[in-house]
Amino acid sequence: MKKILLVLVLGVAFSTTAQKISLKKGFVVDSIRINDSIPENFALYLPKKFDPIKKWPVLFVYDMQGRGRQSLNMFREAAEKEGYILVASNSIHDSLPIANNLRISSRLFSSVGTLLPIDADRVYTGGFEAGARLAAIIPSFIKSVEGVLLCGATIPNTEVLTSRNPFHVVGIVGNRDFNYPTTLAVEKTLNKLRFPNQLLVFDGGQEWPTTEYLGKALEIFTLSAMAKNNIARDSIFVDRTYNENLSKISELIADQKQLLAYELLDETIDIYQPHKSIDSLRERAKILKRSKGYKSQNRSQNNAFFKESFLKEDYGYYLEEDVRTYNYNNLGWWTYQMEEIGKYESHADSAIRQMGARLRGYINALIEDTIDVVQLNEQVDLEALNLLWMLKTITDSKAYENYIKVIGNSALIDDYSTALFYLEELLKNGYTDKAKLYTIENTALLRITREFNAIVEKYLKGARYEIIEE
Repeated sequence: MKKILLVLVLGVAFSTTAQKISLKKGFVVDSIRINDSIPENFALYLPKKFDPIKKWPVLFVYDMQGRGRQSLNMFREAAEKEGYILVASNSIHDSLPIANNLRISSRLFSSVGTLLPIDADRVYTGGFEAGARLAAIIPSFIKSVEGVLLCGATIPNTEVLTSRNPFHVVGIVGNRDFNYPTTLAVEKTLNKLRFPNQLLVFDGGQEWPTTEYLGKALEIFTLSAMAKNNIARDSIFVDRTYNENLSKISELIADQKQLLAYELLDETIDIYQPHKSIDSLRERAKILKRSKGYKSQNRSQNNAFFKESFLKEDYGYYLEEDVRTYNYNNLGWWTYQMEEIGKYESHADSAIRQMGARLRGYINALIEDTIDVVQLNEQVDLEALNLLWMLKTITDSKAYENYIKVIGNSALIDDYSTALFYLEELLKNGYTDKAKLYTIENTALLRITREFNAIVEKYLKGARYEIIEE
């Protein structure tokens, strides 16, 4: 079937001249200008069944690197199935002050509201990781936002929330994501504040949710809109999605994932209470909660959370101390911690395996955040930075750029023994870009030495400079 070309001619709110825009349904259209006088632009996705005669829900997707097209492609299948317009700014960036990103958001909302038939009662924001955290802040400043979809993150500061402006929060998180315990804690806070919220938990780490989970999140927003009478109730839609949830719960129980099944059952009760009699679900939840499988998995998870909290405190304390005192002698302790995490990740208990994955993610995020803080200082502490890069070679041995930074920084201060050590560690861990090795910053003298070329010859063969035997 041929794609239908939709041509809209409009006067944009911030422009004195008419702007002609060609938009294809079923495709992500990129680099749409806000107006002629502002260089900001955005990506847009219209479902194939888009009809300009009716009003449509819209999800504003946030990516902190301004990658509008890429972020919309992650949501496209779910939006197509559930009938949502997608919008993502290419001008939002984590290098900008938050006030600037908020102003860009405000202009984007106004422009899209002028361009398209948006349902004012069904405006949502969402994103992944840092993008999700910004999406969670938007409703506090743009009151028209009805809900937020948070993937792999949670609301960064619940203190700014107020019962006078309760928006719907739907979270999606993996049980191996280091944000998982925090997400559960925030869920309790939202319940106390009487914010409508659901949390969808999948068996995975810090990764984009599947289309299935993204679709479920949009379904929840649609069901909520029906419950509020913002749109007409669709009994076929309600029954279909309800039965899909029941099938998923049964599937999880059959896979001996009673804890995940109970969490989904609990959310299903909350979601469908305005639409159906859920007495049978409440009874099913009671039975599942009394089952040996649920009790065992819940107890193991709580024990893992308890141990995890202490370990995270240790990591935070020692990282701060090591960076402050340039404690290179403690690199061995960090190596030991990563070995212990490896043992957790191969443990027989799934809760311990999940904890191991969360701890690995937490350590790496903690170090990366500390690197960002050090680099933001007006006077960058190169020694602290070098120590942090060394730590990253321990906690994430396949992140090759950290070895390269240590090599270059060590060569800069004529510490060739350290540079050569990390060169060999880099090659031991599978690095193969020989050409890049001979362009590492600050290594002009190092890379013509016999020692440097001997290491390259040992692992990659064919060193650039001849090794002369004495």
